[in-house]
Amino acid sequence: MSDGTPTHLTIGVRVVVFLVLSFLLQGVAYAVLQLLGPLIAAGIGIFAGGAVATVLALRIYDRGSLADIGLAGHGWAARHAATGAGLGIAAGVFVTGFPLLTGKAHFAPAPDFPFSIGALILVPVILLFAALGEELVFRGYPFQLLAGRYGTYAVLLPFSVLFAAAHGGNLNSSKLAVFNTFLWGVVLGYAVIRSGDLWLATGIHWGWNVTLPLFGVNLSGFTMGMTGYQLEWRASDLWSGGAYGPEASVLTLLVVPALFFALRRTPLRRQQLKLMPHEEEPAE
Repeated sequence: MSDGTPTHLTIGVRVVVFLVLSFLLQGVAYAVLQLLGPLIAAGIGIFAGGAVATVLALRIYDRGSLADIGLAGHGWAARHAATGAGLGIAAGVFVTGFPLLTGKAHFAPAPDFPFSIGALILVPVILLFAALGEELVFRGYPFQLLAGRYGTYAVLLPFSVLFAAAHGGNLNSSKLAVFNTFLWGVVLGYAVIRSGDLWLATGIHWGWNVTLPLFGVNLSGFTMGMTGYQLEWRASDLWSGGAYGPEASVLTLLVVPALFFALRRTPLRRQQLKLMPHEEEPAE
């Protein structure tokens, strides 16, 4: 096009190449790191795939940097990340704390996963890499490239579907787990729209992910022993999520929409994303 705007075909090719490359690199990293355990392989794998694909796309297509897709060190970066972590932790505390308070669950020793200082330090770090990696893939370059051309809300639902589909093959997944993950995709995508960066969404993502294993429940089908205790339920899988964890429960179905409305009222300083130049919401 004469004004330098990428054509529909060009944008489509860039998005497809990015996604294929990121998932291929994730698979390679997972295979290489598998001896270190499934958690490390999965967490570092998704980060490696997302980070490498992002850097290559920015350098090749836009001659840009990570700051362009929302990882700039602006004055509100730490505040957005901390705010997101607080929201994610609060949501995680609800889905685990509510059954504890109502007597529908209790703590019990987890002999297969004894307390480990190493795990208590390592697991949150791996989960941080995993959260950032997923944000790079699902709310980073391809999301923002399409949103800048077609509108943020036009791509929010399709990428939420893609995010849910990517988790559909997790161990012990279910239809409710996939739907809840779709809702999470909407919330995290909206967090990028509200903040104009990836710090807020990464904070929410990490806060939720780290809270569930701290309370001794599975996260997306993964068991992560951190405290030596696990949550034993006196409720059906509909409420507990079964072996998949609370993300496959009605508690998550309730808390995610509540998180969305809390996010709408959270004071933020919206940043300007290079690939999403059109503001569809007034900055606060």
